[in-house]
Amino acid sequence: MAEQTNYSDQNIITLEGMQHIRMRPGMYIGRLGNGNNSGDGIYVLLKEIVDNSIDEFAMGFGKQVQIGIENNEVTVRDFGRGIPLDSVVKAVSILNTGGKFDDKAFKKSVGLNGVGTKAVNALSEHFYVCSHRGGECSWARFERGELKDSGKAATKEKNGTLVRFTPDHMIFGNFSFNMDYVETMVKNYSYLKRGLTLVLNGVPYLSENGLLDLVNENLSEAPLYPPIHLEGEDIEIVLSHGNAYGENIASFVNGQNTRDGGTHLAAYREAIAKTFKDFFKKNYEPADCRQGIVGAINIQIQEPNFEGQTKTKLGSNYMWEKQVRDDKGGLSTDIGPTIRSFINDFVSKNLDNYLRIHKELVPIIEDKIKSSQQEREEISGIQKKTRERNKRNNVFNKKLRDCRFHFCDKVTEKTQENIEQSSIFITEGDSASGTITKARNSNFQAVFSLRGKPINCYKESRKKVAENEELTLLINALGVEDDLDDLRYNNIIVATDADDDGMHIRMLVLTFFMKYYPDLIRRGHVHILQTPLFRVRNKKENRYCYSGEEKDKAVAELKGGAEITRFKGLGEISPDEFSDFIGENMRLDPVSLAEEESIADILEFYMGDNTADRQNFIRANLRSEEELEDINI
Repeated sequence: MAEQTNYSDQNIITLEGMQHIRMRPGMYIGRLGNGNNSGDGIYVLLKEIVDNSIDEFAMGFGKQVQIGIENNEVTVRDFGRGIPLDSVVKAVSILNTGGKFDDKAFKKSVGLNGVGTKAVNALSEHFYVCSHRGGECSWARFERGELKDSGKAATKEKNGTLVRFTPDHMIFGNFSFNMDYVETMVKNYSYLKRGLTLVLNGVPYLSENGLLDLVNENLSEAPLYPPIHLEGEDIEIVLSHGNAYGENIASFVNGQNTRDGGTHLAAYREAIAKTFKDFFKKNYEPADCRQGIVGAINIQIQEPNFEGQTKTKLGSNYMWEKQVRDDKGGLSTDIGPTIRSFINDFVSKNLDNYLRIHKELVPIIEDKIKSSQQEREEISGIQKKTRERNKRNNVFNKKLRDCRFHFCDKVTEKTQENIEQSSIFITEGDSASGTITKARNSNFQAVFSLRGKPINCYKESRKKVAENEELTLLINALGVEDDLDDLRYNNIIVATDADDDGMHIRMLVLTFFMKYYPDLIRRGHVHILQTPLFRVRNKKENRYCYSGEEKDKAVAELKGGAEITRFKGLGEISPDEFSDFIGENMRLDPVSLAEEESIADILEFYMGDNTADRQNFIRANLRSEEELEDINI
């Protein structure tokens, strides 16, 4: 019988706004992280403050934003209007308070919910804000969201707002800012806000050609034709084609990088395909029209509806919505055009006109579409035969242990949280896959078992890859044969042993994704599972260590004859132990791919012929089995 719990009035707790942010930070900034991933919370904090400065520029105030990061302390100074002096404390500490609820003061803004700066304040060890306005300044100093001091004074500073904060180590742990991620963020702001200079640690960033600069500066391979750049009221697009696989389209709303896409990106992808089909008067498949495409889109809309506080996916259906009163005082909703119709109308008209003027591009584009069509049809036929053969032999069911997430709504409703939890582990061998299968949460976690090492896709033709049973079944399990939007799992986790063979298998799997499905990597779906190398224990405690340094620290702290076990393979770890490593304590290394990185160059370096540079890299970065054995245990 379950233990009885006394449930009384004393159990009812009211949390003030700032307390709630600290207790549930994920609700406000998404993931926490330590700065190793561009989506980690410390970058969300930085972006929330810079967004306010960008919104000032968008309203016509201030042409420069200064950003400094030193010893994990962030400083942002803009030269906009400044926060109204009597509202400085409220604006940074009371939820649902801000000027952006009034669309006369801020139009087409990113921050509309009155939460962002408050979340930064609540999740910072130290937070300081100072507003300069008309020869006066109003300032306030906080620690972990609690007001410590405030005041007013005369000032000779130019109008604007200064914010200085240090993310809280109690929340984010041992974090650090990756300046490459910060620089990319700052560059994106400059591309989207022509005329605005952003200064990062003394280095200015300014764009003269908007999204065209973004695409040109981030092209990793030469495009088949010069990028097409089209602008209109509230919309800007760029597009070209290359020879790589997949689609590489950056998307933005009001200057916000929507890396997870949304309604505007879906509409843009649809509009590109529709316009090409109409222009060539042929019923080409949309996937063939977009294969190898590179481009970008930015739209400006009134009061955007983002999915989640981190604003990485647009959920709005209309360009604007507002409440209006009739002559009798009654309220009704007035809505603008749908985002889909707005983007479709703009692209179909302007891209069609562009192609009729620049006739030299027409045969290049159609040849690319026809080439993609021919390859797709050939590969599709091969994959179909492979699937049918494996179905007859019942191979698929032996390789995939699926999760209940896809089949039984009684076990779990498909909420956004559950979708984000859905994962598939790609592992090799019966021992490792058996361990993970027994240890996993079968509601959300699936397991796909490879048989031996997959082929090196870099050295093989697309046709040869399609004929490969292992990889065809893997793509079938993921559900992305026809469209990446059909992906069945949010997290694709490569789980291999921490030895030479495991490293090689990992590289072969990543090569497959990088060459033929790079968008899975760009969208942040592909990860590498970290598994412990050592277990250090005494009679009272077990410690699992992922490096020699962690092992040495555990030995020193546990003291007194600690027993050390070295794990050489996933199959050596018991399912009971393994459940800790793929549950709440799971450590994942995200596989990332910067826009400017050349996939061809990366694959040639890692998977091509041996070179002196590659051999030196391996010696400097990878531990061999002998090196691991030499760690002092």
